[in-house]
Amino acid sequence: MKEVFLTNSVKFITKYNKNYSEDDLDKIKYGLEGLYLTFTKLVIIALISLILGIFKEVVLVLIFLNIIRYPAFGVHADKSITCLITSILTIVGMTFIIINTPINVLSKSIISFLCFIDYLLFAPADTVKRPLTNAKKRKYRKIASCIVSIIYIILIFIIKDQLVTSIILTALIIEAFMINPYIYKLLGMPYDNYKKIV
Repeated sequence: MKEVFLTNSVKFITKYNKNYSEDDLDKIKYGLEGLYLTFTKLVIIALISLILGIFKEVVLVLIFLNIIRYPAFGVHADKSITCLITSILTIVGMTFIIINTPINVLSKSIISFLCFIDYLLFAPADTVKRPLTNAKKRKYRKIASCIVSIIYIILIFIIKDQLVTSIILTALIIEAFMINPYIYKLLGMPYDNYKKIV
């Protein structure tokens, strides 16, 4: 299915733009593949969350997750099937568990503190394809990650709605996992990729 989509898309593009080089077409194909994989992954996540009755909650977790993921970065699986499985387990699985588990103030405090320490130590966490070689940008992203995590932690304790606080806590936890070097090791991915270039 993916190959059919990519082949037909490239044929359509070259039909109207014959000036593209092979290198240009490879870049276009790479971008289209990324879009295809993201779309299909989101469709599967949406279907599973609908079946579990947590679609709205998963959408909100994804919004909060992407806000903090922007500065903090984090691991990306090297295979689409690995990405899909880990996304289902983390995004859908953790959302389902956390929103259905009563978490007291002490537990929230401990989890929030551990997540903040994780951001302080490991954010931003780069990838092989996107190594963060610029020291100033790494520092900026670390500060931004810590600020966003503090905002999330404050929201967790001032918002009275248990469901909303669980959603924010879920996003905080997922991203804390995604930047941790042990998760990189578990997935067989290299960590601190910028050190290999700088």
